[in-house]
Amino acid sequence: MRFRSLKFVLPAFLVVGTAVTFGVASGDSDNSKATVPTTENAYVSQVAPAKAHATQTWLSVCPANCEGATASERRAFVRFTVAGVPAGARDVRLSLDLYSARTTDTAVRVHKVTGTWSAKSLTWNKQPAFGDIVGSRRGFTASQVGAIDVSGAFTGNGSYSFALTAAAGAQGVFQSSRAQADQAPRLSVSWTDPTAPAAGPLPFDMPATSALRASDKKVYAHYFTPYPASLDNKEPAQDYYTRNYLAPGGESGKHAAYGGLLRDRPQPRPPLAGDWQLQDMQREIRDASAAGIDGFTVDVLSTSSAHWTRLKTLIKAAETTDPGFSIVPMPDMTSLKDVTPAGLAASMAELTASTSLRRLADGRVVISPFKAEQQTPQWWAEFAAAMDKTHKTKIALVPVFLNFSANADKYASVSYGFSSWGNRSPNRQGNIQADIAKAHSLGKIWMQPVAVQDERPNQGIYDEANNTENLRTSWDNTINGGADWVQLTTWNDYSEGTQFAPSVNSGHTWVDISDYYLVRFKTGAWPRIVRDTAYLTHRVQFAAAKPTASAQTKMMTPRSGTNAPRDTVEVLTFLTAPATVNATIGGGSQPYQAAAGVQARLFPLAIGSNSASIVRNGATVATVTSPNPVRKEFAAQDLGYRGASSGRPGAG
Repeated sequence: MRFRSLKFVLPAFLVVGTAVTFGVASGDSDNSKATVPTTENAYVSQVAPAKAHATQTWLSVCPANCEGATASERRAFVRFTVAGVPAGARDVRLSLDLYSARTTDTAVRVHKVTGTWSAKSLTWNKQPAFGDIVGSRRGFTASQVGAIDVSGAFTGNGSYSFALTAAAGAQGVFQSSRAQADQAPRLSVSWTDPTAPAAGPLPFDMPATSALRASDKKVYAHYFTPYPASLDNKEPAQDYYTRNYLAPGGESGKHAAYGGLLRDRPQPRPPLAGDWQLQDMQREIRDASAAGIDGFTVDVLSTSSAHWTRLKTLIKAAETTDPGFSIVPMPDMTSLKDVTPAGLAASMAELTASTSLRRLADGRVVISPFKAEQQTPQWWAEFAAAMDKTHKTKIALVPVFLNFSANADKYASVSYGFSSWGNRSPNRQGNIQADIAKAHSLGKIWMQPVAVQDERPNQGIYDEANNTENLRTSWDNTINGGADWVQLTTWNDYSEGTQFAPSVNSGHTWVDISDYYLVRFKTGAWPRIVRDTAYLTHRVQFAAAKPTASAQTKMMTPRSGTNAPRDTVEVLTFLTAPATVNATIGGGSQPYQAAAGVQARLFPLAIGSNSASIVRNGATVATVTSPNPVRKEFAAQDLGYRGASSGRPGAG
């Protein structure tokens, strides 16, 4: 039985009063774990608002309309005392383990309690205040443990108090500490010892997910449903991306004029058995979560097609993979032009039963429409009213504008926050701090777009990103301007060439570099560089060159107002101490001295291969080789930058 497999009684800890002192478990010198018993637990009932339930052998959690009775909500409260997690411990994980007395579809949300309470005096009328949701789960099985990840609540040793509420489903009934001892609520704690050697692909040690999610600063990545990890679950050499999107003659030649629809694709994988769409999205969520991303803002192109199905699959993937990973629906008003406020509300209400949708501390669901100015403020007010009155769901609207300055004042009355789609070249990032200040002056939060680059073969335009300069500049201005949230634009829109997701052309390069800034944004401190790392970025052809072996007739030209096109190779180093960098550009050696910290060095693009190695005290400590040579002859125009990392040899 799953409950017993958790081994609640471990020799690795010693109970001392109400706290637990931890030790190394299972002989593993790098990872420690233990289980903390509850010190207090009870539930409250709206139908008996003055009654305490401190002697009951169960904890009850039920929505406001509980089993057909209105105004009959039930909430449970549990407290634990954590001690012995060493300072500097990495990847601290907390799991709230509840032994279920029933099989139910209850959607439980876990909040961190901010007020004080005692089980003996706890009633509906005398319940403490609580804040943000720190974990969630839907569905519990009788006589088994339902684990809920609450790692985002961890702030160090001390007392942890949680409130359990139900968003939907039947009444959930869990055993309290008055039941059998091995069925009481428990808090499973695990961490990596701070003295263990830290290896990894990044120049720094990534903070624990719990520490990053505890920040009020949030980072989302824009998910575009047309380009999931796989479109047909075939071998990569014969799949839809290869045959129809990358090949100039794909989809019966409809993309031939511009040399094919895409220039890059998701990292390939072999065919999968079972529900491969769900498995792919679970992997994408794990990739994003590992990069410190709080969730996906998902472009809602349709409310009935394959895109709608993919959105629902993505939500299911979040629920089953990482309940702390949030989904923010982003109705795309360029595609949903004819939808009514009531119609959009009905569609959004289909999603709100999921605990994975992003909610504020007051329970409002975040909705962030793309090109919100497509509809009037009154239209959005009617949408919010329909969500509230018809579907009993309050929303926090965070519109994404194509023209923020022209719309900020008139949409302020219907908005919780603001965002814009942003720009993709360094010379157009100067307005970031002014936009943030404008939003804050209106009492709104600001979600800043951060991007790598932009190339659109089918539209015939591209932006000059200056290697990684656009990414670094937009992050710097976001941090200095005091933005509240960030939207990485995009996670996987390969048709615009803006992807952060691990890809064939650049591996993890973009998201890895971005993580250095993400940690600063979320924690307020730059991460310490502990591993010498070099990133190499360049195009595979000169900006002015034309295809030499294809029928491409529609060429990309620079977008109006973008930086002037340039042909450069950039070596971006993260160094623990000064070192010599031996750069090889187009086969020619160009060594230079690099300072400790972060430094970018540019070289003229040249035909041939590119690499760089970091040498200190006569020893080579890191090497990066680009898998993409610069060519004079090529079949299709490709003006996107490619990246490679010494931290991920052979994988970008």
